[in-house]
Parts: sequence; C-alpha cells; structure tokens
Amino acid sequence: MGVNLRELIPQEARREVDLKALKGYAVALDAYNMLYQFLAAIRQPDGTPLMDRQGRVTSHLSGLFYRTINLVEEGIKPVFVFDGRPPELKSREIAERIKRKEEAAAKYRQALELGRLEEARKYAQATGRLTRDMVEESKALLRAMGMPVVQAPEEGEAQAACMARWGDVWAAGSQDYDSLLFGSPRLIRNLAITGRRKLPGRDEYIEIKPEIIELDKLLKSLGITREHLILVGILLGTDFNPGGVKGYGPKTALKFVKSLGDVDKALQAISKLEPGAEVNKIFEYFKNPPCTRDYKVEWRPPNPKEIKRILVEEHDFNPERVEKAIERLKKAYRENLRARQSRLDAWFS
Repeated sequence: MGVNLRELIPQEARREVDLKALKGYAVALDAYNMLYQFLAAIRQPDGTPLMDRQGRVTSHLSGLFYRTINLVEEGIKPVFVFDGRPPELKSREIAERIKRKEEAAAKYRQALELGRLEEARKYAQATGRLTRDMVEESKALLRAMGMPVVQAPEEGEAQAACMARWGDVWAAGSQDYDSLLFGSPRLIRNLAITGRRKLPGRDEYIEIKPEIIELDKLLKSLGITREHLILVGILLGTDFNPGGVKGYGPKTALKFVKSLGDVDKALQAISKLEPGAEVNKIFEYFKNPPCTRDYKVEWRPPNPKEIKRILVEEHDFNPERVEKAIERLKKAYRENLRARQSRLDAWFS
C-alpha cells in the first residue's frame, strides 16, 4: 500500500501533464507496482482475468506489452525495476496482504453466486497474485521488447529512487509515495493507468493524467527535510509499520515532527509512541535503502521472433494484433529510443 502523503503535497509541488510532455525522459518504473495494477484492471466484466487456453493468467502480459508500447511511442524511456527478496521489516505487511486477498476472494465468490457482477469485479481486483513464473515471463517479454530490466536487491521502489538520485534516470515511476521517502528527486504517478477510466460503482468516467511530484519543492513548502518526511511517514504508517501510530493523520503528524525539530529527538519520541515497530530500523531503511549499481540503462532493438514466441505461441495472444503492435514498437524505437536521454531538468527549471 505504501505511505499516504497525498494530503500533504501542495499544488506547487505537483502538476498534471500529458504523456507527450515527458518525451525524452528516462523513468525507472516500479515493475511490481505496475504489474499489480494490470492484474487488477484488465479483467472480464465478472472479474475473471485474461487467461490463455491452459488457464494461465495473462492480464499482466497484456498490460505490460501494450502500455509499454504506448509509453515508448510518446518518447518516454522506461526502465523496469523488479523487487528482490522482501525485507524482514515487511513481514507483517505481507501477512496482512495475504489475509486481505483471501477475504476479497471469499467476497468475490459470494458476489458471483448472487449474480452481482459489478460487486464481484470490485472484489476480484483485490485478489491478484504475482507468481514467480509470472514475474520471470514479464522480464523475458520486456527484454524481448528491448527494454532495460533491473533487478533490485530488495524493494524495487527503493532501487528506482536510487537510480533517480544518481542521475541514471530522470524520475521514479510508481503509484506509491514511498519513492519520495527513499529520496527520488521526482515521482511520476499514473503512468500505468493514464487515460479514460470509469469511476467505481458509477456510470461516469474521468481522464487520468500523469502526475509529477518534485521532492525539493515538497520539502521546501512543508519546511522540513527528507529525514523529517520519513518520520511523518512512520507516524502515518508504511509497509514496515502498517497502521502507523494511532491518532496521527497527515496534518497532526507533520505538526508533531516540526514541533520537535531535531530529527534524533523526534525519532526517540516516535519510538516511545510505537515501541514495537522498530522505528530506528524503519527510519534507516528509508534513509539508506539497499540498492545496487549492477545494471545498464540501455534500450535495444525489439526481437519480434521472441515476442511472438512468448505472447502468441506460449500464451495464445492474437497474432495479427501482436504483429501490428510490434511494428509500432519498431517504429517507436527508431524514432525515440536510439537517441540519448535529454532534458534532464528542463521541466521544473
């Protein structure tokens, strides 16, 4: 779920843009975050995911293939960062996620039995699971498409933030705000869901655009440091201490941290409020996350034969539709991916 900072982000630190405004930028994408979005969104009316003839889920591959081509056609240079081993601090959150998925699956089955399809679809969206095979075939597809794939030692979002801090990409791309706590100078949200979307339970649609949040402007507006922001996140609740500290919402958390001023003093105070949460370890994890420099940010020409093998031969995708998409990808590579990254700081200068 990540930390919810939305209420604290002022208008001057965020802006909505069209995809074309991001042309020329390299973005490190939290791959798991995107894949789960595809698993949730790409479903039949009754909530059933896309599957091949053998009953294997293919929603993630469909979303990954066509969304990546859309991004590349707009001149965006995606780098896909995959999670490594889950940190020990996350064990409680992982257990709670499994429980929530099981509860959603039970409600999904019940809604189907009662013929409540819209309700069933809503619960189905919360049941998606990524298996090891699904992750490996996603990596294989991306490599066949010529996209850079980076393996994080632990949290993919942390690795993406490090890459942005080091200047190897312009921003981190994720729906979660944790990227800001990990120190990414810029966070781009909504890249996986850009476009016209139906509002849940309503016959109404909205247009979703990419949203860029700049860390320096956020910190300046709030009058705090990144270390203070991490402390605010701990009070609100993170993947490492789900639920946070009772009684603290965004505004009260910010006020509390600012009132103490000194980071060490605030850290000690929060440790007393949340004695079993290993606050010091959580703080240190966000401040200095495990990251690797063992990667290459390099885009290659697509391999049509391998793409067809994975999608058409292995997973029964429509051959004609895949062929047309490959032609789009080849054209986008020639026009957009061969050029070096540019406009590193142009948008917010």
